[in-house]
Amino acid sequence: MAMTLRLPEDLNAQLSTIAEEWHVSKHAVLLQAAELLVSRETRKAEISAGIERILESDADLMRRLAEV
Repeated sequence: MAMTLRLPEDLNAQLSTIAEEWHVSKHAVLLQAAELLVSRETRKAEISAGIERILESDADLMRRLAEV
C-alpha cells in the first residue's frame, strides 16, 4: 500500500543520516522502526493481559498478602 509521509526537516535529516550509516534506504529504516513499534506495543499488551490473568486467578492470595 502506498503512503505519503511528510516529516519535519530535522527529523528527515536525522533519518537520512541513519539510512546512510546503515547503507539502506529511508524507507527501510522507517519500516524497521514501524515493525519495532508494533512489536513493542504487542508485547506490552501481552504482558498486561498476563498480569490481569494472574491478578484475577490469584485475587484471594493477593488479598491475604495485603492483610499481612
